[in-house]
Amino acid sequence: MMKPRLTDVAMLALLLPLSTSFNPFVPRHALKSSESTVQTATPHSRSNPTANPTAPFLLPFFLASSLIFTPPPTTSSGVLPQFLPQFLQTPAASAKEMASGSGSKVNKDAESLLRYGLPGIPKEARKLQKFVETTKDDLESKRYSAAKDGADKALSVLGGKDAAKIAAATSSPETAKKLLAQMASDLKSFDAAVTEAQNVNRGSEQEEAARRKAKDLQTSAVSYLNDIEESMVPKNYKVEVPDDYKNLPKLQGRATVEMVFKKDGGAPFDIEGTNFASAKLTMVLDGYAAPVTSGNFVELVNKGFYNDMKIQRSDGFVVQTGDPEGEAEGYVDPSSDDKPKPSLGKGKHGERLIPLEIMVKGDKAPFYEENIEDNGRGGQATILPFSAYGALGWAREEYDSNSGSSQFFWLLFDSDLTPAGKNVLDGRYPCFGYVTEGADFLRDIKEGDTIVSAKVTKGVDQLYY
Repeated sequence: MMKPRLTDVAMLALLLPLSTSFNPFVPRHALKSSESTVQTATPHSRSNPTANPTAPFLLPFFLASSLIFTPPPTTSSGVLPQFLPQFLQTPAASAKEMASGSGSKVNKDAESLLRYGLPGIPKEARKLQKFVETTKDDLESKRYSAAKDGADKALSVLGGKDAAKIAAATSSPETAKKLLAQMASDLKSFDAAVTEAQNVNRGSEQEEAARRKAKDLQTSAVSYLNDIEESMVPKNYKVEVPDDYKNLPKLQGRATVEMVFKKDGGAPFDIEGTNFASAKLTMVLDGYAAPVTSGNFVELVNKGFYNDMKIQRSDGFVVQTGDPEGEAEGYVDPSSDDKPKPSLGKGKHGERLIPLEIMVKGDKAPFYEENIEDNGRGGQATILPFSAYGALGWAREEYDSNSGSSQFFWLLFDSDLTPAGKNVLDGRYPCFGYVTEGADFLRDIKEGDTIVSAKVTKGVDQLYY
């Protein structure tokens, strides 16, 4: 490892008063020593009279220059970290192959990211996907001409030779042709609704009604696109996983998990002034890019491991849980004696451990037990990037790639504070899925709130050993 350069140390001295006392991506137990050793301001120190008055200006600068710091400045031992500047020296690569958030715009749409994570999708379908997806942002931003242009381009694909190629690439071409026709019908109606919104007074009830209609039609068109692209993945498609992990559960394909939360004392969840008695998150877990991590999570949910568990951290950066009561810092498998001997061994209290699992675009399977820099791939794009609000990540010790067990986090991604191409989580922590419904609840899920139920609603039959 290289020693910190003078410029790095100087920057760290400036920014330590602004940083939090935790590394938001390590298990909760590893934070205790740092919390007692390093006293720093919270992320919300802007209103703190003792906080660094330059915080509003330095924090974005700190995050923009976060490529210098890996991992974040405060370590689990409370000492200055070593730096990993070698990935700054990675040879230049094309924008397509570089950091997952590279380019002028970050893709923050969880469902879009999941579509891009599907393996084996032909370029004709990707072209159609791009045009259909752009209409969503353009409609929300009232860029009506651009929304109509995106719909027209999608209709051009649907009316040309590419549509036949798309249908032929699915498991049921005849069904795909019907779905493509329904998508075309929705997009034509979408175009008409957008034209209506464009031709009435801005801010009027007529405009809002037309926009709602257009939004529903766009959502319907995307649902057909989902069905078509998912049918392109072979039915028995399975990502290759090394035999070293025979003792661990793995997920073939995808699964859906729902979690319901309540606050102590029955207090409501307040989302922008609207109160809800409970909060529900729907999450899609991806076994194509993270079969071991997703399989571990789905199995634990199915066992009821997370039921009645408290949220253990909520600080504006992450919401985290998964540390059970008692001395164990993760899941202890009571049936481990009946399974193949774990190649990773066990945690200090008998916890089942899972390896760090990273999958890079262009690869057919993940690599294990090392991060993207150690694998010599620094700067390349991961299949599932940490670029959506509510992206799911697996917690581990900072300097131990194979220390994950049951603790995980939802990342509260903010594209304004995480500039494109500067996402240092990708390739260093496994992203294994996204919140697809209810992500807004993460804004008011706080430490001490309870997961009253967690259940696998789809895909539990996709678990295997």
